Amino acid sequence: MAPAVPRSGDAIFANVERVNSELFTLTYGAIVRQLLTDLEEVEEVNKQLDQMGYNIGIRLIDEFLAKSNVTRCVNFRETVEVIAKVGFKMFLGVTASVTNWDSEGTSCSLILEDNPLIDFVELPDTCQGLYYCNILSGVVRGALEMVSMKTEITWVRDMLKGDDAFELKVKLVKQVPEEYPYKDDE
Repeated sequence: MAPAVPRSGDAIFANVERVNSELFTLTYGAIVRQLLTDLEEVEEVNKQLDQMGYNIGIRLIDEFLAKSNVTRCVNFRETVEVIAKVGFKMFLGVTASVTNWDSEGTSCSLILEDNPLIDFVELPDTCQGLYYCNILSGVVRGALEMVSMKTEITWVRDMLKGDDAFELKVKLVKQVPEEYPYKDDE
């Protein structure tokens, strides 16, 4: 029997402490701008945003599990659905849709039609290779790694580059078996 999972993060989002969305958006924009100034190379900024997101994701999963009351997911498909419907709503106030599953159930797309990180943002011509929201791919990758799922996350579509939505391709590389530091039977 599948675990009881909230159908959406609406109830959790209503009870989570929030910050002003404009302050959040402008602060994130300032971080990206400072990275562009300090690192100068757009590809290095992409790597740094991904690493920052990864570090956030490995910590955010604890808060997510503590506040969402989500029970253990049985497979990768269910885990991605919970992230899309509950996790994104809980932390960003938006939900993502999950589409484009492959036949093995190890690869899919997370599609965000609304993204609070891009309010007030226009990329200059010098930054066309920048994945402005690359922090999100790192967050998802870090969170999944903490629940024993090694993944690769790549951007497929980006609204800041003229696409109609944001699309992240999530590919399960391997399911890492859980290791316990001790044995119960001894």
